[in-house]
Formats: sequence, C-alpha cells, structure tokens
Amino acid sequence: MPVNTIGRRKTAKARASLKEGEGTVRVNKKPLERFPEMEELRMKEPLRIAGELSDEVDIDVNVDGGGKMGQAEAARMAIARALVEYSDDEDLEEDMRGYDRYMLVEDFRRTETRKPSQSSQGARHKQQKSYR
Repeated sequence: MPVNTIGRRKTAKARASLKEGEGTVRVNKKPLERFPEMEELRMKEPLRIAGELSDEVDIDVNVDGGGKMGQAEAARMAIARALVEYSDDEDLEEDMRGYDRYMLVEDFRRTETRKPSQSSQGARHKQQKSYR
C-alpha cells in the first residue's frame, strides 16, 4: 500500500511517496549519496531510527523552495512521517519524537517581516541616535 506524506520547513516543501521495495531513497530523482554530507546525514536520521523497516521500502521525495538545509529538513520530516504512517507502529513514533520532535511536528517559526519606514537592514533595525 503506497503512502504519501508532506514535510515543511520555513519555505521548503517536501512530498514523499513510500512503497514496498528494496530500500532505495531518492530525493528529486537523485540518490541520497549524491548530496553533501551534512544534508545526507540529516535526511538519513529517520532511516537509522526505523532500522530494518527502511530496507523494505522505496521512498521518493520531491522538494522545492527554501535553501539547502531547509529542503533537507523538509525531506527528513516527510520521510519520517511516511515511515511512521506505513509501519503504524507507536513505538517507532515515540522513538522519533524522543530523538527530535521536529521530525514529525512542523516547526512554526518563520522569518519576521521588515517593518515600514525602516531601512532595509532588518525586521528590528532602528536608526541610531546621537545626542552629542
């Protein structure tokens, strides 16, 4: 039975589809091994926690938007949610939540918007004053 899930991080969105197979994971039609080491390790975390279950399924992830690490985090969340939904195992869900809550729950933080009548420095940047 195929499973479809989504994961989001900042402005990155990932859609994962999981089906029975021999343990291949592809992100944007590329194998995980072709990504930089930090991104690869981040996306492999749910697979390591799932253990042998990850060798029985094929996962295809499509990611767009955001930056490199945001996309890796979104893909990680989509993979973790797919594994939990496929296995229907509460212990696996507890293990993932115990390792990192944001593997299954979306991080609500977003970039603060710049306020009007301020320079383009940032959201809370104010003009400095000197009274001397």
